[in-house]
Amino acid sequence: MTKPGDWADALDRHRPPAFDPTAHRRVVVVAAHPDDETLGAGGAVRALHAAGADLSLVVATDGEAAYPGLDTAARAGLGRARRVEMGEALAAQGLAGVPVTWLGLPDSGLDACGDDLRDALVPVLAGADAWLAPWSGDPHPDHRAAGLAAAAAAPVTAHGWSYPIWMWAWLAADDPVVPWDRARAVLLDEAARAARRAGVECFTSQVRPGPDGSPAVLAAGLLDHVDRPVDLLFREPRATSAPVERFASLYAEGDPWDTGSWYEHRKRAVVLASLPRAGYRHGFEPGCGAGELSAGLAGRCAVLDSSDPVPEAVERARAARPGGRVQVAGLPDGVPDGPLDLVVFSEVLYYLDDATVATTLDRVLAATAPGADVVAVHWRGWPAEAPRDAAATHRLLTARPELDVLVEHTDEDFLLHVLRRR
Repeated sequence: MTKPGDWADALDRHRPPAFDPTAHRRVVVVAAHPDDETLGAGGAVRALHAAGADLSLVVATDGEAAYPGLDTAARAGLGRARRVEMGEALAAQGLAGVPVTWLGLPDSGLDACGDDLRDALVPVLAGADAWLAPWSGDPHPDHRAAGLAAAAAAPVTAHGWSYPIWMWAWLAADDPVVPWDRARAVLLDEAARAARRAGVECFTSQVRPGPDGSPAVLAAGLLDHVDRPVDLLFREPRATSAPVERFASLYAEGDPWDTGSWYEHRKRAVVLASLPRAGYRHGFEPGCGAGELSAGLAGRCAVLDSSDPVPEAVERARAARPGGRVQVAGLPDGVPDGPLDLVVFSEVLYYLDDATVATTLDRVLAATAPGADVVAVHWRGWPAEAPRDAAATHRLLTARPELDVLVEHTDEDFLLHVLRRR
C-alpha cells in the first residue's frame, strides 16, 4: 500500500492547476460501484454541487460481488444493502437531492459487458456538458470499463473528467501511468474532508468484515487515503478528431468564435506582429473559418491559399476576400503544392487526433522549403471537442526535428509559436 505522504510529496512536485467547479452546468457522475464516487471524487462532487451544477449520478453495478464467497441469495442481499448505503452516504455529504440511476449490471463483470454499459450511458449522458467517471488507468477492471464506456458514450460537446479510486493505495506516486499533465486539483477544507469521512462510514458493508467473515473491502490501507486534502481529476481527451458536423452546426447558429471580441482582435494582431518577414511568396492557412485572419495574412503574402472543412465558413471567407483562393477541405487534405514559405495554424490543430496532426505536419513540411515559417496559435483552454489542449498540441510541433523555435509567446489567453523550417 502506498503511503499518503508519498502522494503529498508528488502533489508538491507537480502542483496541478485548480479544477474550476463553476465551469460546468450539467454534470453526470458515473460510478462502477456504490462508494466509488465518494472515495474518488466526493470532494469534487460537493464542490460542483456548491457551485450550482445540476448533478446526477449513475451507478453501473450494485456492488454485489464485493465478497466473492457469497452465494446468489447473499449477493442479492448485499446489493440491496449497498443501494441503501449509497442513499445514506449522499445524505451525509449534503447531496441527498442528487438523483441516482442504477444500471444493475454485474459487479466484477463490466469488462464483459462494455457495449451494454456504453449503450446504457448514452441517454443518461445526453445533454450533459461534463461527465466524471472512474479513471480508466485505475487498478480495478470495473473502474477501467466504466471510464472507457463513459468516454465512448458522452456527447462530443461534453468535457470529460476521470477520478482515481484505488490508485491512491495501489499505485506508486511516481508511477509513469499517472497523467499528471492532465491533472486538476480540488482542494478540500476540513468541512469537505469531514463530509467524505461521514459518507464512507455509511458504507458499513465495506468498512466492516463481510457477511462471510472476509476482511473488510475498505481496509486500513485504503482508508488511510480517505482523509486526503485534495481530490484529483484527470481531463479525459477525445480519442478522435472533432467531427466536422459539430463545426457545421456552430456556423449554422451564427458567429461561433465571437470574432469581434477583444480576444480575437488581439490574437490576430499578435499573430501578424510575430511574423518574422514583411512579405511571403506563398502562404497557407488551414481552418480559416470566416476569413478574419486571412485578410491580414493576404496583405503579407503574394499568394494565400486558405481552407476550411465547413462549406458555410468557406462561403463567408470568400465573401470577405473576393477573389481569394479558399477551398472546402479539412486536414490533412488540402495542403497546396509548394513551395510554401508560410503556414499558419490558428485554433485548428488541437481539434485533430495525434495521427492526423502527424500526417498534416508531414504533408506541410513536404510542401515547404528550408527557411519557411510555420506559425501555431491556440486558445490556452481545452475545448470539449478537442483531443488535447494548446500546450500539448504545441509540444507536438516543437518536437519535430525539422522545425526550430523562433518565437514563443505565452499569453494568459493563448499560446503562440513561430517555427522555422530547417
